[in-house]
Amino acid sequence: MAYDKFTIIQTPAVPLPIENVDTDQIIPARFLKAVERKGFGENLFRDWRYDKWGKPIEEFPLNGDRYSGKILVAGKNFGSGSSREHAAWAIYDFGFRVVVSSFFADIFKNNALNNGLLPVVVTPGFLEKIFSEIEKDASSEFNVNFEEQKLTIVNTGDSIEFEINPYKKHCLQNGLDDIDYLVSIKAEIVAFEK
Repeated sequence: MAYDKFTIIQTPAVPLPIENVDTDQIIPARFLKAVERKGFGENLFRDWRYDKWGKPIEEFPLNGDRYSGKILVAGKNFGSGSSREHAAWAIYDFGFRVVVSSFFADIFKNNALNNGLLPVVVTPGFLEKIFSEIEKDASSEFNVNFEEQKLTIVNTGDSIEFEINPYKKHCLQNGLDDIDYLVSIKAEIVAFEK
């Protein structure tokens, strides 16, 4: 399945200043029955977004209209727990294209990269600057320059570089998952086999 091509994203961000968010909190196990990558966004953080009667919890950052944007800013150790790929599907399906944290679980990070979602690792100090900027002004914008591998707080000009595997960078720049990539080099594979 192809994804949006990644270039530059400049958008406000949604803060989730909670540490140790695991994949069962991202997308609870009871919503894992579907096999297509669609429809998971409506249940993203389901048990935090809604009370037991299904009513939205107003103060949760993904509810209401205070916060918006394509960047989710999370606390340290995001995506721990089970290896469910559905966590990345749910975040992408909700509309996020970037998740920022000071630490990601390796399996979540790889699942994100395989599913069109960019995990950006920043220092704890820079993460605090981001949260502080959003707290001051919920409409503050953040620029993710994918080519330069740089995240910038637009209002202050503070920026930080981030790392990404060159293969995954190529895939995200071209909107490819691993299968799409193999199809894109089919002629080279056929030539090699001959």
